[in-house]
Amino acid sequence: MNFSLEAKDPSSSARAGSIQTDHGIIETPIFMPVGTVASVKTVHQRELKEDINAQIILGNTYHLYLRPGTDILEKAGGLHKFMSWDRSILTDSGGYQIFSLSGQRKLSEKGADFQSHIDGSYHHFSAESVMQIQRKIGADIVMAFDECPPYPCTPEYAKTSMHLTHRWLDRCIDAFDHSEPLYGHSQALFPIVQGSVFPDLRKESAEYIASKNAEGNAIGGLSVGEPAEDMYSMCSMVCSILPSDKPRYLMGVGTPANILESIALGVDMFDCVMPTRNARNGMLFTTEGIVNIKNKKWEDDFSPLDPAQITYVDSDYSKAYLRHLFVSDEYLAKQIASIHNLGFYLWLVKEARKQILLGQYASWKNRMVEKLSRRL
Repeated sequence: MNFSLEAKDPSSSARAGSIQTDHGIIETPIFMPVGTVASVKTVHQRELKEDINAQIILGNTYHLYLRPGTDILEKAGGLHKFMSWDRSILTDSGGYQIFSLSGQRKLSEKGADFQSHIDGSYHHFSAESVMQIQRKIGADIVMAFDECPPYPCTPEYAKTSMHLTHRWLDRCIDAFDHSEPLYGHSQALFPIVQGSVFPDLRKESAEYIASKNAEGNAIGGLSVGEPAEDMYSMCSMVCSILPSDKPRYLMGVGTPANILESIALGVDMFDCVMPTRNARNGMLFTTEGIVNIKNKKWEDDFSPLDPAQITYVDSDYSKAYLRHLFVSDEYLAKQIASIHNLGFYLWLVKEARKQILLGQYASWKNRMVEKLSRRL
């Protein structure tokens, strides 16, 4: 994997670059649609490529390990072939999913013991096994195994958790370096900065992660319930420490406004289930604000879903039609809304990149953030 930095915004820390994997070029800033179980919910791979133009998608180690299982993925020739996706893939290590199991898992120095949310069966993840699993999945970018501490938590808990994540990271690196990719393309390992919302811990973790000289770095443990101001504060500090010649990935973030603010702080990569999850419930993100398409006010509104007509569905379908589909509980409603929201997110980061290249990101961002959060 190679990363090249192409431009910096003069009034913020925003930057434009490109990541080269064996499956193509990813122009940053970038948003990665979440394809947890080898599928972006309600969206066909053809639509991801041709309509949304997703350059990279995300899969999840925990879910793919449970279903369909690594034996099936290995027999298929890896996740790319299994799901017929010839562009880049990133896999989360499963740390966040195990964290979310709470009462069904137990952490130790060895790793995590947990029960499957599917059938209650018992499993064990270690730093070494997670690297082996991600080799078998075959993503272009793989994440180190970490613990995502809850919010709120005590400084003592956050510190203990952070050091455990660091020790697991060292084992991940050793296991990764002593194994080989299985499907003829290279893989890059990203470590994850932790430390909750405590500045001293975030600083220590960022410095530790930076010292590993990985091909890219991630910021985890944010967007888990903390105030947005704390998220931005931690993100800003971490970005000031992580090397500028490597991509920075803020995990699980977030709203359109969150993304634009974080780009201004120096983040390059994002993922979040919000565009598809909210779409399935009738919430649309647009250039003018947020639309609840189920509201009666849209019943006879025959205008496009977004006034800017930024995605292919905007000119094909009206608000009135999409509302009708939701009221009628038609499957097509969720598909159209999901494609719209993902198209909007990809348009947003593409436009952010354009503004960075023009040297006017900060002023554009301020105007956009004001509009994106209002309800229409």
